[in-house]
Amino acid sequence: MYQFIQQQQDLQKVINLMDSYPIYGLDTEFIKVDTLWPKLGVFQINVNGEVFLLDGAALDLSEFWIKLFGAEQNVFHACSEDIDLIYHYASHKSLDNVFDTQVGMSFLGHGLQVSYQNALKLMLDVDIEKDQTRSDWLARPLSLDQLKYAANDVEYIMLLSEKVKNELEQKQLLDCVLEDCRNLTYEIGVETPVHQLYSDVGNFRNSRKQLMQLQQLAVWREQMVKALNQPRSFILKSATMQDLVEKNPRNHFQLSSIKGIRPNIIREHGKTILDLLKYLPEQAEWPLRMARPIRHSSQDISQRVELTIQKVVDETTVPKEVLMRKKWLNALYQHVVFRNDEQDLPNYLLGWRYDILTKPLIEVLRADETYLSTQMKVSD
Repeated sequence: MYQFIQQQQDLQKVINLMDSYPIYGLDTEFIKVDTLWPKLGVFQINVNGEVFLLDGAALDLSEFWIKLFGAEQNVFHACSEDIDLIYHYASHKSLDNVFDTQVGMSFLGHGLQVSYQNALKLMLDVDIEKDQTRSDWLARPLSLDQLKYAANDVEYIMLLSEKVKNELEQKQLLDCVLEDCRNLTYEIGVETPVHQLYSDVGNFRNSRKQLMQLQQLAVWREQMVKALNQPRSFILKSATMQDLVEKNPRNHFQLSSIKGIRPNIIREHGKTILDLLKYLPEQAEWPLRMARPIRHSSQDISQRVELTIQKVVDETTVPKEVLMRKKWLNALYQHVVFRNDEQDLPNYLLGWRYDILTKPLIEVLRADETYLSTQMKVSD
């Protein structure tokens, strides 16, 4: 059973219950098709076994957001989009009290992206329907099928959480999972600094001039999408921006041949785009070339890296894909070659992984520093 909350006075009852039982099972239903930011339809919460569906279109949830940030624990399954929504609506980006059952299950060997439906089947032998995924959650009234679907998403979340936590505790991995969840919610809240927006679009093949052009385009695009609340791809896709700096159009006719650019963008903003490509700061202000990614270490070191990772997998039972991601390993390569500060490494590598994995890998890679440096040679 569930209660659909559409009146502000009824929300207060939920808030009061949250005070008494500060561990919540949570999920959201939203629309994010033609906007930069999600539009909340329904926020589902399980408090002490009671399921409430909060009408995002009708309620002032200011007090609700405060409760989430002050909770003992917020339980989600696959929390990334939910956290992004909360950060937007709450205008606050530090929800560090999260337990994500998907993250927990990845440590138990169920893969990085097990669905909620499959998780319930695997852990609790519970079947739920997932037939309303693409519903219009902003339409009113919501159908009974939509409401039941939304309720199902949190009805079993606390039982799932309990089962996953118990298995993690048996393997002495619960603290590691909670730390990874904190790192995940931190990562979701981090925005690329404005002066480095080119790094989200550019790559090592781009010249310094092209990176400067990408930076100017990226700053303009960011201003536009936030002003209009439109997806970045509605203004300029990243692939389109690359095509712009490679072909460097000088007029509207040449601009119209650029891959993926929308006619309305040319019509309304063509001159601006051409000016951003043409008028650049002094060369001294252009970004430096981006580092070439390391394809591999020398063969002997590659084997030692694999053996080091596998040793930790065997000792901890943490699956390899959870223990070390490709982007983290590349960050370690960069750290060794450029002699960066360890505090600049991804947070994931500075916590529970640090002594057992990060430090040993750095030692292995330092033995190959000369070879790695030749692999990452950067030219102007």
